[in-house]
Amino acid sequence: MKDAREREKAGKRFMEQKRLSDIGWGEFQKMGLTGKGEYLNHRQRPVHTLLAQQFDRPMLERLCDLATKIRTIARTRGGMQFLQTLLSEKRAMLYFAQPSTRTFLSFYTACQTLGVKPAEVRDTTTSSEVKGESPEDTVRTFSSFVDMIIMRHPVGGFAERIAWLLSHTDREVPVLNAGSGKDQHPTQALLDIYTLQQGFDGRGGIDGKTVLFVGDLARGRTVRSLAWLLTCYEGVRALFVAPEPLQIREDVLRQLDRAGMPYEIGTDFERFIPEADAIYMTRIQDEWDVSDESKTLNVEKYFFTRDHLPMLKRDAILMHPLPRRREIDAEVDADPRAYYWRQVRNGMWIRTALILLTFQREAEVDRYYEDLTRE
Repeated sequence: MKDAREREKAGKRFMEQKRLSDIGWGEFQKMGLTGKGEYLNHRQRPVHTLLAQQFDRPMLERLCDLATKIRTIARTRGGMQFLQTLLSEKRAMLYFAQPSTRTFLSFYTACQTLGVKPAEVRDTTTSSEVKGESPEDTVRTFSSFVDMIIMRHPVGGFAERIAWLLSHTDREVPVLNAGSGKDQHPTQALLDIYTLQQGFDGRGGIDGKTVLFVGDLARGRTVRSLAWLLTCYEGVRALFVAPEPLQIREDVLRQLDRAGMPYEIGTDFERFIPEADAIYMTRIQDEWDVSDESKTLNVEKYFFTRDHLPMLKRDAILMHPLPRRREIDAEVDADPRAYYWRQVRNGMWIRTALILLTFQREAEVDRYYEDLTRE
């Protein structure tokens, strides 16, 4: 019965499909995140990937399934050779105006896995922006040479602006948001969901689990994106633990209220550890400080050390989007509940799946996987 309702809802979405080219920038800019998300997909595929709010549970499950199939196929030489033919005619620009290691390499490797030819700009001082060219014109120039733009930018909402701009040209190449100011990091949230799904395999999946977020929740864009994606699952409960100035913001809580997801806010980290099925640690985002205000906070009581391991459920998952500082003691790394290095690997596979889905070539992977598992 539930599946039938989901199909009916999906059918209505297809009939009411909205496109960025149909809306003005001012109107789009004023919309809520959920409303914006309705303009970013077409037939359960992302046209652009900008917001966590554009994903629903069927899309998340499809991406996770596709990522698992791709990584299985890639285990053999023949399988990898097949994958590298799928998008060999495509080119992608990795425009990273903010420092990045994991996200950049993850996308770069994902492109290579599918045969996409990557180009990169990682320092805006090497572009025509130093000559006074606007960032919008710079990225529109990229769209003349490539078939996809993967971008990280310090200005919140800039990826949205570029996607809208390109939708009003004769070359609307897909834009993938690889981190936008302090507001969104949707592909990090996708890999986090994939990691949670793996960690809870055989235990009912993500439904009904309690997820504890710890650290700089006010400025951590990964937390904002993941918290929303968790509303796609049934019975999930969120716990937010941080120093008061770094606590989760009201705009996120309003979204969770509208979605009906229960949550609790606190400052006592150790009290919440035994309740958590997953703990999502984050570093202090002091790059957003105005006057070194983070240095005035006592954050050590929000670090996870080996002394906390006995408090943690035996089958819990400990996560971190990385990079870490002292939020998780390196002595914890060897514990089987430490999943943050798996998150890194999962990022490459889920981004590979996302690129393939965006270019509508996933059916070829489905067929190859069926033949492979039939042998």
